[in-house]
Amino acid sequence: MKADKIILGVLGGVAVGALLGVLFAPEKGDKTRRKIMDKSNDYADELKDKLDTLLGTITNKYEKIWQEGEALVSEGKSKFYDAKSDGEALLAEGKSKFQDAKNDMKNTNI
Repeated sequence: MKADKIILGVLGGVAVGALLGVLFAPEKGDKTRRKIMDKSNDYADELKDKLDTLLGTITNKYEKIWQEGEALVSEGKSKFYDAKSDGEALLAEGKSKFQDAKNDMKNTNI
């Protein structure tokens, strides 16, 4: 954000300097007003271009962060479902071994 403030400050200073230079120039009022209007339009266009560039950069960064977040969520879901499947398999195996042990105990006459 500091760079943005510096850019805006420099543009503002240039605009004020140009305006003062035009105002104190020895020309007719019509020409002076026209120059002021032209310069202000030029600066407005330049500022709009810089803001559009800044907005594009912010949008690109936001989209990149969003995509990385979606990838992390997807990876996390995949790992969760893998762990869940492994846990279910271990539980089924444990139940099977428990049932086998239970059956062995029933069949054993001690």
